[in-house]
Amino acid sequence: MTGLQIHQEEAAGRITLRLEGTLDGRTAQELRNSLQALSQSEVVLDFAHLREFKDSAVGILTHGLKDSAVQLRGLATHHERMFRYFGVLSSPATHRAYYTPEDILSA
Repeated sequence: MTGLQIHQEEAAGRITLRLEGTLDGRTAQELRNSLQALSQSEVVLDFAHLREFKDSAVGILTHGLKDSAVQLRGLATHHERMFRYFGVLSSPATHRAYYTPEDILSA
């Protein structure tokens, strides 16, 4: 059985949740419940160590993220774009392409 491991690290008043394993609909709901419990804290979600990330998890996670101060880190381009379609932006990238198709279409 596949699952999701959530490693919690706290430094400088910020809680980082490092995700490992598989993020799908069921585990995304568990993660969402964990985020609700940490709603008063500054939280960073680190997706860099996921083995599998199902697209269905994005829809479940975005229901609470849009109005919260949760930062997203370690997303692949595909999932970063999917979060953006739902109105949730990831942490600013260190470098950015000159333009993206989304920039042109939303201008």
